[in-house]
Amino acid sequence: MEKCKSLKEILLRIESACRRAGRDPSEVTLLGATKTVSPDTIRDFFECGLKVFGENRVQEFLKKYEVLKDLNIDWHFIGRLQSNKVKYLMGKISLIHSLDRVSLAQEIQKRADKAGVVQKVLIEVNIGEEKTKGGVLPADLFDLFKYTLSLKNLKVLGLMCIPPYTENPQEARHYFSKLRELRDTLEKEFSVELPHLSMGMSHDFEIAIEEGATIVRIGTLLFGERKR
Repeated sequence: MEKCKSLKEILLRIESACRRAGRDPSEVTLLGATKTVSPDTIRDFFECGLKVFGENRVQEFLKKYEVLKDLNIDWHFIGRLQSNKVKYLMGKISLIHSLDRVSLAQEIQKRADKAGVVQKVLIEVNIGEEKTKGGVLPADLFDLFKYTLSLKNLKVLGLMCIPPYTENPQEARHYFSKLRELRDTLEKEFSVELPHLSMGMSHDFEIAIEEGATIVRIGTLLFGERKR
């Protein structure tokens, strides 16, 4: 199957990047970024062996979740999240990648408490300090992280970023390195373990892996060009 072939090729590239960095490939999770991807295509890739999928929009996610609930998919939420949509994700999403403000942390805490779950999250950092992107500014990361430590139904597992796009993926390297350094500093400052760095997409995931990514979010390379 062509879909299985594209998945295998990407997994081989992940393995090669891990070897270059002296890392174990089992440390890196491939997430299929499924914005605008049909449920049938997701089902095909699941049958090829891909188990982790990430959605950007709550409404689109809910439709796919219902259609595919017979599959044991590990769903992540990777898009900007409005506080009024949080309630729809509880109990369905294993990891939210886009916590970026105190008010969103408060809403996740409230809804997770009500649902009787501990919601795992990543803090999204606006690593390039771009006005058009979500994410907490690096200068404000420590305050946000410190606040999350007071929330019993929210657990931060690491950081996420989307660096400024450039044609040359090597130019993203210092942004990935900076995110890793921010994570390391948080671990040292607060005596915590933050195992995940969600960074790297179709055009730069190998660079991200070399700089410590544990989750790479691949859409176009897996599923081809899609309508927006």
